[in-house]
Amino acid sequence: MPALRIDGDDFRLDDEPFRIISGGLHYFRVHPDQWRDRLRKARLLGLNTVDTYIPWNLHQPRPDRFRWDGMLDLTAFLDLAREEGLYVLLRPGPYICAEWEGGGLPSWLLADPGIRLRSADPAFLAAVDGYFDALLPHVLPYLGSRGGPVLAVQVENEFGAYGAEAEDGTAYLGHLTTALRERGVDVPLFTCDQPADLARGSVPGVLSTVNFGSGADRNLAVLRAHQPEGPLMCTEFWNGWFDRWGGAHVVRPAADAAAELDAMLSAGASVNLYMFHGGTNFGFTNGANDKHTYRPTVTSYDYDSPLDEAGDPTAKFAAFREVIARHAPVPEAPLPEPSKKLNLLGIELGERAPLFTALDLLGAAVPGDRPLTMEELGQDFGFVLYETRLGTSGPVLLHAPGVHDRAQIFLDGQPVGVLERESHEQTLALTVPPGGAALAVLVENQGRVNYGRAIHDRKGLTGPVSVNGAPLRGGWTSRPLPLDDLGALRYESATAPGVGPAFHRGTFEAAGPADTYLDLAGWTKGCAWVNGFHLGRYWSRGPQQRLYVPGPVLRAGGNEIVVLELHATARGSVDLRDAPDLGPTEE
Repeated sequence: MPALRIDGDDFRLDDEPFRIISGGLHYFRVHPDQWRDRLRKARLLGLNTVDTYIPWNLHQPRPDRFRWDGMLDLTAFLDLAREEGLYVLLRPGPYICAEWEGGGLPSWLLADPGIRLRSADPAFLAAVDGYFDALLPHVLPYLGSRGGPVLAVQVENEFGAYGAEAEDGTAYLGHLTTALRERGVDVPLFTCDQPADLARGSVPGVLSTVNFGSGADRNLAVLRAHQPEGPLMCTEFWNGWFDRWGGAHVVRPAADAAAELDAMLSAGASVNLYMFHGGTNFGFTNGANDKHTYRPTVTSYDYDSPLDEAGDPTAKFAAFREVIARHAPVPEAPLPEPSKKLNLLGIELGERAPLFTALDLLGAAVPGDRPLTMEELGQDFGFVLYETRLGTSGPVLLHAPGVHDRAQIFLDGQPVGVLERESHEQTLALTVPPGGAALAVLVENQGRVNYGRAIHDRKGLTGPVSVNGAPLRGGWTSRPLPLDDLGALRYESATAPGVGPAFHRGTFEAAGPADTYLDLAGWTKGCAWVNGFHLGRYWSRGPQQRLYVPGPVLRAGGNEIVVLELHATARGSVDLRDAPDLGPTEE
């Protein structure tokens, strides 16, 4: 494949004028057996390029360990893109935002209490350099300069929005640019920022691009005023949006988004659809926002995109294809057909394993004088169970100002209340029986903040706990519960309602792989697995009501469903539905 170069106000490819018409497709949000299908549909839409972030936190889960397999097989994704005749824009971060856990920054960075993320802090830069040292040997063979599909590589991500308060932003961005160049990245580099942030996020000698969802003429003019020479490009055309728990499902009319796309292409700009296909925040990978109130993102990253969460074309696919055809060649082929779906109702989850009786199978308790954070425990995702003993009997006030993010409180194994960071709750009134009681606090990491200054987001109990104003010191245990392996759980028949969190298991028969949606109507809050594949979180709070199950997860014959219910359900069964339910579009 030829290499991209910048020539005045144009991109050129193989010495011919070239316009990037791209779409966001994050390999780590899509089952790898579905990558080729999604890439083929990108080409059928008329895209010549796909864009992907690279999630540092998943590729380097620990300082001394890297992963490049399964859903993280970046080179396999790049190979498929090349086979489909698509170019690639790579966005390796180190920070990616993406409504992704911690903005892609590994949680182990936060074990250093003084670290300054996204800065020239030597500790942070040393970690970034180690990441680039491991990543770039995988990437270099795929650069356009070496005949590969990668046209260009992004430096950081919307740093201008963060750098308003950063004293060393210029040094930080300069370090990243030099680090990429010195390690062999010789294709064009670019930055992206919202219009008002272009000056703070730009790097001399690096192409500036702009992000927006509307006002194409106005915002491209802002880019041109900032950068008098160079190709015009919108790296994130926000054709949809993401959802948060407790909000409404966000949609954008296809006609409105298509008109804006047409205005951008009519202006001669290059564009990247954010998103072409959103995919799913499988497992515990969703991020959160915190603009004075913590707001976790839902499991679905459907994003109201041209391809929905299951990869089926939406009204936006047809509308965008029509627009693109006015400006560039589009393959002569019919619209893609929806995938095969499974509909199966009333799957009984008749076996149960209470969480509190399975603790030793899921994680080892660590004693200490105080509760330890997830980062101190070397834990990325999941839950921490904190336990101690209350010796004071009678009415007490439990004060826990550092709950990150949601704490379920138990006395002698009985649930007595919940404290939520999102609701700014810190205090709970309890009645302790004579002789005292065992206190257990189960804290869920609902997603590290992915945007703004609050990205220094440590999880668990991040501050002191007190009773009636007196700190609870000594006698604590902190038990990490990452729930990354449920194989040791032992289930029994669920003959009576249980108290407290529990795993529920059932089986069903399927003729073979098919996309479906796990419907947990009647359940309260928790997460679910199918055949060991972690689908993500559910919550009756909504808006999302069903979890997407990728077809490749199912198999012909027997299949297993496991649901961790944190509170209670009176239903005891679940459904597999053939359509999504992302919730109401108005609150």
